[in-house]
Amino acid sequence: MASNGATDGFTTPNVLQAMLTMRSGDSGSKKAAMDYLQKFQKSNEAWTTTISILQGSPEAEAQLFAATTLKGKITYDLATQIPESEHAALRNQILVLLKKFASGPKPVRVQLCVCLAILAIQMQSWKDVLQTVVSALGDDVSSHACILDFLRVLPEEVTEGRKITLSEEELIQRTSELLADNANEVVGLLINYAQSSPAAATNPQLFECITSWLREVPVTVVVNSPLLDAVINGLSDDRSLQAAAECLGIICRETRDVDDNLETIQALLPKVLQLRPRIQALADEEDIEGFKAITRVFADAGDSWVLLCAREPQHFRPLVDALLECCARDKERDAIHYTFNFWYELKQYLTLEHYIAARVQLLDVYSKLVDVLLKQLEYPESDDPNEFDLFDGDREQEEKFREFRHHMGDTMKDACQVMGTTECLTKVHEAIKIWREKFGGQATESAVPHWQSLEAPLFALRALGRLVDKEENIVLPEIMPLLVQIPINNEKLRFAAIMVFGRYTEWTSAHPDYLQPQLSYVLASFQTSSQEILRAAAQSFKYFCVDCKHLLGPQAIELQGFYNSILDTLSDHSKEDLTEGVATVISVQKTEDIYSLLKLYCDPLVQRLMTKANNATDDTSKLELADHINLLTQYVQNVVPYWPSNSDNPAVRYWQEVFPILATILDNFIDFVPICERICRCWRFMVISYRTAITPLLGPLANKLAEGFAKSKQGCFLWASSAILREFSEDREHVEDGIVDSIYGFFEAQATNVLRMMSDIAPIDLPDVIEDFYRLLIDALLYYPQRLIPSPLFTPIFQAAISALSLEKQEPVSAALHYIRDLLTYGGDNPASSSQQFGAVGAQLREHVRQLLLSQGEALIKQTLAGMMITFPRDCFSDGSGVLLGMFELLPAETSAWVDRTIRMLPAGTITDAEANKLMAKINEKLQGGDRSNLRHVRTLLQDFTNTYRRRYIAPRDGLGMLTAARFHFEG
Repeated sequence: MASNGATDGFTTPNVLQAMLTMRSGDSGSKKAAMDYLQKFQKSNEAWTTTISILQGSPEAEAQLFAATTLKGKITYDLATQIPESEHAALRNQILVLLKKFASGPKPVRVQLCVCLAILAIQMQSWKDVLQTVVSALGDDVSSHACILDFLRVLPEEVTEGRKITLSEEELIQRTSELLADNANEVVGLLINYAQSSPAAATNPQLFECITSWLREVPVTVVVNSPLLDAVINGLSDDRSLQAAAECLGIICRETRDVDDNLETIQALLPKVLQLRPRIQALADEEDIEGFKAITRVFADAGDSWVLLCAREPQHFRPLVDALLECCARDKERDAIHYTFNFWYELKQYLTLEHYIAARVQLLDVYSKLVDVLLKQLEYPESDDPNEFDLFDGDREQEEKFREFRHHMGDTMKDACQVMGTTECLTKVHEAIKIWREKFGGQATESAVPHWQSLEAPLFALRALGRLVDKEENIVLPEIMPLLVQIPINNEKLRFAAIMVFGRYTEWTSAHPDYLQPQLSYVLASFQTSSQEILRAAAQSFKYFCVDCKHLLGPQAIELQGFYNSILDTLSDHSKEDLTEGVATVISVQKTEDIYSLLKLYCDPLVQRLMTKANNATDDTSKLELADHINLLTQYVQNVVPYWPSNSDNPAVRYWQEVFPILATILDNFIDFVPICERICRCWRFMVISYRTAITPLLGPLANKLAEGFAKSKQGCFLWASSAILREFSEDREHVEDGIVDSIYGFFEAQATNVLRMMSDIAPIDLPDVIEDFYRLLIDALLYYPQRLIPSPLFTPIFQAAISALSLEKQEPVSAALHYIRDLLTYGGDNPASSSQQFGAVGAQLREHVRQLLLSQGEALIKQTLAGMMITFPRDCFSDGSGVLLGMFELLPAETSAWVDRTIRMLPAGTITDAEANKLMAKINEKLQGGDRSNLRHVRTLLQDFTNTYRRRYIAPRDGLGMLTAARFHFEG
């Protein structure tokens, strides 16, 4: 087998041998075969070889590979490798192949249909596409599948798969020729086919075709044709049920604009409702897939006509009842989720005053829906009341059920908003009382019978928490005393009760008599060994502390004993929940007590911290140390006392004592990134929380950040530095000029270190540093423009940003683009500054920016366009487009010339001179006359051009060539 990509190596035997090697060779041989096949797919010889394989090879795998390769060739290489005069011959070869594979294999046939569709899009001289294909394939039964496949893929390829070499205008015209002009003929063909035989009338391919063309054919045409009855009948045939259900759902969705489709909907509604008996039939047959399909039909109809359900509740009530029946009969809980959106959208209308009459008429439906949901929320039953593994060890299935319950909880909230909270809570209360009456007396310390029917209303109660007003005084005072009696030996029930208490802490804060029993229940739960219960208890405890902090204030010292004793038994996340809770309680204490309370709570944490630091010898123990630092950060974030600006803040006074310990840990673990990140996060929040009150710590903090970055080269030090830059900027109150000078000097030192690093190390190896650096620079430009823009660092920072645009990772590219966009505003009259009062300095800043752009603008344009066409992640497109617009606003003539030069650097064969000239002519036309509104049109032109190019060429096959980014060098 030839593996060097030589021209004479891409023969049919060699390609087939390479495929054989891919199936059975060793890893080295497979890699060589893969490289060979990739080169083959890009070669000119692939055209003849693939057709040769399709004509002669008996192996289905080889046939599929050849058909897929041919599709890629037509998509990407037709314009550059096949003369237009030979397109018709290629078309005829594909038609012959389609005739050969009309009876299968289906994957090969479908790929060939896609080939023909893509060729039809690009072959603009081919006007009679449909007639040619139908005529060439003939009218025998074996060709029908082939014609149906082609009809199905044609609209999909025209509207979705357009990685082709046509301009937007040509695409619009070709779309009209292929789809709109053929719509009526296609409908006629499908009707004739559907009426040709009983088998044809229930062929899934027929319904797939109708579905595909519904984007082009007015829905009323289909509804008023024999095709609708074919679709309805298809729902009664097992072979076509799924395809027919999808088709009918699309038909319904095409009538979403109900006011424009009233007659069509009136024709559809009885057809849909006649399917209702199928709900029970499929449920009784336990046909899970069929039941899902019929539910999806009713859900699509409901979603599409929900406005009419609110306008005419009596007329559309049967549809609403059918959806309720789907929910009630869904034994496997696989289909009910299709209805959730309908209940939500209907709720949105029924809760408007305008639809109050409909709300009254449909109230009973939502009441029944709550009953259904309470039943569907139940865990599966088990013969053993102590068995909690109800999914036979299938954790994925259990997690899926839990997620599903949360979606059902959302629907329960929708019902609550229609019914009213009191009525909905009453139903939940009744469910709890029914369990107590039936099974409460049978519950023992070792077993709780039918606990599932008690846990479900508890889950529903938790789901409703956000809707219940804290002044609710009718139902909750009846429920809450029952919950503290929930058996603690049943893990599921205990978890549910704890989560309910956590959800209703706002209500409890307004009803303090209920606080102590609930809190005692939660605190007692910390003695369990179940991690799930511990997580729930920690989360609920946090909410009690946050919402009832003033009620718990007198217990601040008592809580410290509990906190200190229980902390080490919890997971990291639960430790943070618990810590956030107690920190919130401390935050509302008297200001003069803050220092002593921080010492009481945090000194033991600091002692643990030092012990962990002394024992941290491997990665696991170092990570535990890093996570422990987060607990101190919780106090920094939450304990922020108000204190006069001219006095020492008591919280800052405490953190001054802790700072040297954190600094020492940082020095000892400077090579361990998680510890660096956690300490930087802690220090950053010190600046954010205490603002200028942190001044006593500012000097040592800035020194450690600068020193830490120089040693570790980690972006987290820049991230923390940005907080200092913001809080101590020139326009802040209570900041001395000397401090501002020092802070800016600190920034310049950090920036110089980063630039040196970017000069020595390729951007691809510094994505996080680059992101954090340009986030820092956005703040520097915002708060210190009069210092940064005239600075000697201004130009190398800009050059480094251009270099960063060569990356293919969103975060650093986005940060660099944001910085550049902000910078460009300083070249105009509306700078992105925290202060607009520049006075005479403003003109100087504008001139600095202008000179920078004149010298570096071409490199910026080149890299931005290269990114938008080739390398940028999709989320960076709008910012790249914004950079281009900003450049055209500031330097229109120069930017136009730079764009022209850049697009002519594109890899050979990917763009013609005619296309480049056409684009530049349109841009220059928009730039003439001085109308600034035309700049938006220029932006649109470039967006369309780059999007079209990107669709056509996923990436250059031999690198970026002349568009390769220049390596950044810094001499400072």
